[in-house]
Amino acid sequence: MDGGFRGKLHLVPEPPVLTRRKHLEWASSAMADYDDFFHRLSPAFAATDPLPYRWRALGFRFMRSEGRTTPSAYASGWDVAYNVDGSLNTSADAVRELLFHEIFHLNDEAHGDWSVAALGPTFDAIVARCRTSTACLTPYAPTNTRVRGGTYYAFQPNNGAAVHEYAAELALRYYREQRAVLRGEQPLAPFKCGPLENASAWSLLSREFFSGIDRTAACR
Repeated sequence: MDGGFRGKLHLVPEPPVLTRRKHLEWASSAMADYDDFFHRLSPAFAATDPLPYRWRALGFRFMRSEGRTTPSAYASGWDVAYNVDGSLNTSADAVRELLFHEIFHLNDEAHGDWSVAALGPTFDAIVARCRTSTACLTPYAPTNTRVRGGTYYAFQPNNGAAVHEYAAELALRYYREQRAVLRGEQPLAPFKCGPLENASAWSLLSREFFSGIDRTAACR
């Protein structure tokens, strides 16, 4: 596999059994959480699955990367490949968020590579302004995930069409914020209330994939 900034990777099948069974349990728990999330977000929306967002009826391919711990997962063709030795796959919560990121990629592709056309101009303007400066990119980064020795994962160069990762991290931020509100947890700082670019990207994504639903409070 061409891993972009990760280099060449050799992936082999690895069943999630025995000492690795926890990964099967974490993945299963994540899928159950998405059912609960979308039902809370909108019971009518959940009933119309798989449109406009598909999170069910997916294939899982468990594997490992020989001599490496990356990628933790990747997605293609309604399948998710899950690395049982992945560096990010350290807890049920971490896996739940990673898989939401990956499943968004599948939906992005199914919507005609939506992120390139819809978010590309915003993404390109941010990168033109900040390059890889973490200080400059911080207000625009949907999550704090960073590449070791690099920058925010949402803006990491040599990672395919990088706007795909920006969009997937934005979707993950949407999930985090909506989930916290729906579960009565401490609300997160609204991403949409940052720079104008954030509000524009947030609105575009929520309309395209989540029927425009936004349970977070309006910006002051």
